[in-house]
Amino acid sequence: MTTRTRSAFPARWALVLVTGFSVVASAAPSEAENAAATQGLVKRSDLEIVDCLLPGQVRQLGNTSFLTQRRPIRTTVAECSIRGGEYVAYDRADLKSALRIWMQAAESGDVEAQTKVGEIYERGLGVEPNYEAAALWYQKAADRGYARALFNLGTLYEQGLGVPQDRLKALNLYREAWGVPEDSLIFASAAEREQQALREELEAAIAEKDAQLGLLRKQLETLQRELDERAAAEQARRTEPNAEVEALKRWIAQLEGERRRSTERLAGLPRTRTPQGEELLTPLPPMADERTVAGLNFGRFYAIVIVNQHYQSLEDLATPRYDAARAARILADKYGFIVQVLEDANDVTMLKAINDLNAVVTAEDNVLIYYAGHGARLQSGPTESGYWLPVNADAPPKDTFWVPNEQITGHLGRLKAKRVLVVADSCYSGLLSSDPSYLFLSGNVAYSKEYIEYKLPKRARLLLSSGGDRPVLDEGSGGNSVFARAFLDELEANESILSSPELFSRIRKRVEIAAASNEFVQTPEFKSIKGAGHEVGDFFFVPIADAKSAADSG
Repeated sequence: MTTRTRSAFPARWALVLVTGFSVVASAAPSEAENAAATQGLVKRSDLEIVDCLLPGQVRQLGNTSFLTQRRPIRTTVAECSIRGGEYVAYDRADLKSALRIWMQAAESGDVEAQTKVGEIYERGLGVEPNYEAAALWYQKAADRGYARALFNLGTLYEQGLGVPQDRLKALNLYREAWGVPEDSLIFASAAEREQQALREELEAAIAEKDAQLGLLRKQLETLQRELDERAAAEQARRTEPNAEVEALKRWIAQLEGERRRSTERLAGLPRTRTPQGEELLTPLPPMADERTVAGLNFGRFYAIVIVNQHYQSLEDLATPRYDAARAARILADKYGFIVQVLEDANDVTMLKAINDLNAVVTAEDNVLIYYAGHGARLQSGPTESGYWLPVNADAPPKDTFWVPNEQITGHLGRLKAKRVLVVADSCYSGLLSSDPSYLFLSGNVAYSKEYIEYKLPKRARLLLSSGGDRPVLDEGSGGNSVFARAFLDELEANESILSSPELFSRIRKRVEIAAASNEFVQTPEFKSIKGAGHEVGDFFFVPIADAKSAADSG
């Protein structure tokens, strides 16, 4: 069976050696002709996202003029140059140069700069990530209540990176990032589940240590008895303690210490009562009246659908155009998105479309970016980078026109839109943590008015990808890719407000089963895009109410 995938690396690449050629001579264009030909064109380099250090501003205080401190921002090369800023070219960016842009503002107490420094240390930028340093800088901004730093620090505690692993502490940091009070039903429900899971884990660890200690103590007693029986004859010559006995004693002492710490931690867990009373949560109507539900403003919805099917130098794909056409129709007709479709887009077109959203979206809006096409990964030093491949992409390893994840992430971070969801039917790797929103999703709290009230004010930068770091199927589900079929079927069938974590939970098993029927392993992933400014927000699909039907029924 032949399986078509959306990996950029086909089984074979043709290598053509040119042994002879003819040249047609022509006059080289002058510099003036070159300038005229390119005037007004957008260059790829203009759209690259860089760490930019803007000049200080001249301000007047009474009769005194003074120059403010230089200001760091993440922006495009073009904007940085227009505003007279200093930057390091993207392809030469490294840890030291990125830190140099942000460190002065971070040390002066700017919480955004402190969080940015933490993210730079966490990403690594050409060196191994320094999670301990990241945690220290996140903590500085978290101490002042900065939501993005609270979230980022929580992900480190959730995973045990640079700090002791502590899911309860992580949950509490997420709560603070939300602004959820500690006695909230939403938080109390999640905390109770986490405490119970941790309690069971600690009790199991204590029981295991007890069993190990029992066996070791018996072994030590047996060994000690044997040694005592031989001691009389050898006492005069025995000056050193027995090495095996000492090793057993050290092992027992270590296990006793571990058991004591687990016991102390178990005893320190707060006893909470499982919250009761669903009447405390306000249900929501299933559909939107324009963009407002029960007084909650969801803003406007925009979508960019990028569909790359016919490649100039890579193997063509079979299903992206069909996937994209169906996605555009469902998003526009059922959910009220303003949709822009880019067919067979090159690198400049892809980046420019995302960048141009800055002139359209407001701080309350929503942006969905749907990408269907080839993806790739490359190893660079100690880190791996992921790419989306435009139609003008060359075959590996020539990556001149490839669009790196870091640049996509940079553009997402600049968008004023409150909520951004990337749906990638391709490989989008290099993201560091799973979004923790699922911790708060249980039964009666998932779509209450209170839940959404906490979520809406927070920035969301989320990724729903078709298959992690492995190749993904380009076919196998009735004209759609396996992932697109599950994703679009769920959106089309949905009749109520739908959060992205819930959508992910609905499609994950469908994709795994459909891929398995094609003798393929594929598992979708749902993650936060931390470097783009995620703050434990969420992305909601809000079906449009049929105003005419409502009027007719009235």
